[in-house]
Amino acid sequence: QLQLVESGGGLVQPGGSLRLSCAVSKFTLDYYAIGWFRQAPGKEREGVSCISSIGGSTNYADSVKGRFTISRDKAKNAVYLQMNSLKPEDTAVYYCAASPVRLCVLSRYEYDYWGQGTQVTASS
Repeated sequence: QLQLVESGGGLVQPGGSLRLSCAVSKFTLDYYAIGWFRQAPGKEREGVSCISSIGGSTNYADSVKGRFTISRDKAKNAVYLQMNSLKPEDTAVYYCAASPVRLCVLSRYEYDYWGQGTQVTASS
């Protein structure tokens, strides 16, 4: 069973930064795309960013372009989400997920394996 574990969430003031980590086990990043999703209370889970297994191409939701950066370290089997200039509307539980689709998309329906989530709160 593929496993994903998120870490790095927390409370930060608006304008601050956080770096989320997604540690993956029992599979390699060569064969699965990894996506970051978030879900705020009362809202649907939405795609934030993803990185493809082939070539490492990336996608971002319009709401985070220019502020968030996704990256991966294949040697450590980990994917990261650097979040800068955080806004209160970024507050949500953030999940990483794995998809066998090699070129990543931001549709949650393409992702078969999910982590347990980490809370991110941007508030003064």
